[in-house]
Amino acid sequence: MADIVALGEALIDFVAGEAEVSLMDAKTFVKAAGGAPANLACAAARLGISSALIAKVGDDPFGRFLERTFADAGTDTSRMVFDPNYHTTLAFVALLPGMVPDFTFYRNPSADLMLQASELDRDFLKAAKVFCYGSLSLISEPSRSATFAAIEAAREGRAIISYDPNLRPALWKDLDEARTGILQGMQHANILKLSTEELEFVTGEPDRDKACRVLFDGHRDLRLILATMGPDGCYFNNRSVSGRVPGFKVDVVDTTGAGDAFAAAALVEILLRGWRLSDLSQLPGEDLKDICRFANAVAALTTTKKGAIEALPTRADAHRLIEG
Repeated sequence: MADIVALGEALIDFVAGEAEVSLMDAKTFVKAAGGAPANLACAAARLGISSALIAKVGDDPFGRFLERTFADAGTDTSRMVFDPNYHTTLAFVALLPGMVPDFTFYRNPSADLMLQASELDRDFLKAAKVFCYGSLSLISEPSRSATFAAIEAAREGRAIISYDPNLRPALWKDLDEARTGILQGMQHANILKLSTEELEFVTGEPDRDKACRVLFDGHRDLRLILATMGPDGCYFNNRSVSGRVPGFKVDVVDTTGAGDAFAAAALVEILLRGWRLSDLSQLPGEDLKDICRFANAVAALTTTKKGAIEALPTRADAHRLIEG
């Protein structure tokens, strides 16, 4: 059994070999394992917590490459499903000036969208301490129903439910559909991790404190919001206290997966400190600052190499950065 179980897309990122170019201008690409839930699961394993990934991929060379890569990173892949009829999702990624990712996806339809509720191991989900998911598996059926069924099973086991919307506008019909779908996915979340841009997008409120009040008022199960701000660090709010923790200055090579590494680091710290669901809305500000400082360090180090999983740091790496 795994302490952290993540469900959702597992895909191949083809990362542009050139820096600060658009996809149209990129000439070379490097194959890398990716997908936000997969990145999170591998980051948790690298940080010392048992993790597992529930994902459906194609029964093709890319799907088998993903299985091997995640397993090599220490993640339990025994609940991955291989579909002979649909291919593994491919994503092409370039970094525009300012290290802003430029994505395009080959995913309509693909294997990750075909995960079915009947393919879930409910007992495995009930045994998890933390269950993580994103919004991409909520875009269409049958993966949408499978995601909600997995949430239900994890809640039965009293897991902490963590949600990262991971907005990708190109995968939704339009932004209104994306906003509605993301908010629907939030209804059972206890921890919400998103960027400050996504926080404003889903609430329409540029003020972070006011935006969090909107989400807390509309989602009774929500206990903790963590909003990343890129190199500027992150913002936290748990109904009782809020604050900002600065980031770390590093030489950025590739920002892919940094947010996923941040989320994993925060969840790992919560588990290692023995906190339960009932504790999340009562955590002191200093404890939350410590968690966010560690998560910021892990995220920063993830940006110093190409690819997401290949760049994931250890706990020792993160503490060296924190200690200077």
